[in-house]
Amino acid sequence: MRHYVDTSRLARERLRCVLDVPYGPTRAETLDIFPAARPGAPVFVFFHGGYWRSLSAADFSCVALGPQALGITTVVVNYALCPRVSLDEITRQARAAVAWVLRHIDAHGGDPARLAIGGHSAGAQLAAMCLATPWLRDYGLPDDPFAAALLFSGLYELEPLRWSYLQPMIQLDDGVIRRNSPVRLVRPCATRAWLTWGAQESGEFARQSTDFAQAWRRCGNPAELVAVENTHHFSVIHGLEDPGSPMCRWLARGLGIRPE
Repeated sequence: MRHYVDTSRLARERLRCVLDVPYGPTRAETLDIFPAARPGAPVFVFFHGGYWRSLSAADFSCVALGPQALGITTVVVNYALCPRVSLDEITRQARAAVAWVLRHIDAHGGDPARLAIGGHSAGAQLAAMCLATPWLRDYGLPDDPFAAALLFSGLYELEPLRWSYLQPMIQLDDGVIRRNSPVRLVRPCATRAWLTWGAQESGEFARQSTDFAQAWRRCGNPAELVAVENTHHFSVIHGLEDPGSPMCRWLARGLGIRPE
């Protein structure tokens, strides 16, 4: 956690940024934008983790370091937390943030036609819920708006968490689980997904990612599935701080950039 905080502070000091931009009506609904140096840049939208009940976008400014160096505008999304709000509401906020980016990121030098989405842990669940969103029907936006999805250590089937220590905070029931388990909601999609986790994590994170990748592929969607060696649940996203890392280079290629 100290690494996240210290490196995120460094990112805000080093990179041009526009902080706490509102995308919805409540105080928690804000996002931080780290524009690329050149206008018309592709965009990476990132959702932080914390099991839906802790942390904030400010703790994850660090994920902009690698993409920004590659010419990618990065957007780090903040959202309200359980138990103050429900998981249904957090999912609504995640979708609202993406809708805002699609409609407004051009004013911050981003190209909404070249958009990638990503997240870590609970944030990967939120990103995956955005992949399942009927954007045209519900928002009047392009139905398949993402060029790539980079998902770290995600929680794609929520049923096991109902029996965990988290339950008093996140209050899962049959309806919440059904509506917010991305593995049950996969639809045909052109988005290329990279599902990953830390090789030193527990087997459950590998199982969750593997099951989602299989469901993704069964719908005819492209997916890559590989663990990040020598990392655990908290260090698995450190590669986003390095433009030369495999994940940053994969992200750049997915957005039409050829890393040097």
